[in-house]
Amino acid sequence: MWEEKDNKLYKKFQFKNFSEAFAFMTRVALEAEKMDHHPLWTNVWNTVEVWLSTHDAGNMVTDKDHKLAKKIDAILER
Repeated sequence: MWEEKDNKLYKKFQFKNFSEAFAFMTRVALEAEKMDHHPLWTNVWNTVEVWLSTHDAGNMVTDKDHKLAKKIDAILER
């Protein structure tokens, strides 16, 4: 579940290994690029953390962030 705090949507994802985590990031990157909306994220081994906010809106959470969050969740359901 996405958590909203400090004007960002946040979610932590854990995978079996680094390859699965990196594959997830690649799929997210392709969707984010289509939206011209790029997340702040980190990856350490099997863990990916994502923070979403809209820079053009003063780094606030907007509908654009919620839409990308839904697309990210959908990637996991594939």
